Amino acid sequence: MTIYREKLWASAWVFLSMALVIPASLLVFWPIDVTTGIVVAIVLYAGCCGILVLASPVIAVTDREFTAGRARLPLEFAGEATAYREPEATAQRGVDLDARAWLLIRGWVGPVVRIELTDPEDPTPYWLVSTRRPDALLAAFESAKAS
Repeated sequence: MTIYREKLWASAWVFLSMALVIPASLLVFWPIDVTTGIVVAIVLYAGCCGILVLASPVIAVTDREFTAGRARLPLEFAGEATAYREPEATAQRGVDLDARAWLLIRGWVGPVVRIELTDPEDPTPYWLVSTRRPDALLAAFESAKAS
């Protein structure tokens, strides 16, 4: 049973910045043919937006595991979870980051949640995951671990 689910969509400013492919493709194809330039611009922008949507990872907590993108963490190996917001989140993604940590971070999502691993055979000390709703994720995580 899914307790929590969040898809890390790209922010609106990312979609707007992708619109720069429109004038770039028009600049290339306009001298050849105006219609071709417009069609190529629309197709490239739609393709870029489609890739952003399809590549957005999902974070989920079920009664058995924590899922971040394609990675799965059984709750039996999950330790303490801690939420960080700016500027602590910036430090967690930067100067305080352990090189062995597993990351699912997105630049357009500010807060992160750090989940310690308790598996003695796993060299990864923790997972660091971006989330827009860190409190809801922590509550779902604790609820799942308690059941």
